[in-house]
Amino acid sequence: MGKKLTTIDGSVGAALVDYESGMCLGTIGGSRDLDLEVAAAGNTEVVRAKVRTMAALNINDSVEDILITLTRQYHIIRLLADSGGHTFLYLVLDRDRANLALARHHLRRIESSLTV
Repeated sequence: MGKKLTTIDGSVGAALVDYESGMCLGTIGGSRDLDLEVAAAGNTEVVRAKVRTMAALNINDSVEDILITLTRQYHIIRLLADSGGHTFLYLVLDRDRANLALARHHLRRIESSLTV
């Protein structure tokens, strides 16, 4: 999984996260300015908030991904369907070097080959 994520154009770092426990199950990449452990924990709260909101609105659907756009980065949170909805892939992309549509396509393909 990890090597495939780093081949996505613009990839800065990625993590596999269990959002029930908030634990980061693995990371690849990152930098001094991007602590993937801290980012994974913070994005756990984003996922939990979205799931709670959907329940409160009685929306009977599932989240595929959540996109956060920054001025210099894209952050993609991809919930893994086969994990019972409890894990997600978190991918950070350099906005100047990334193709967002292609990155989302690659994440879907990576998800289909994962066993969690």
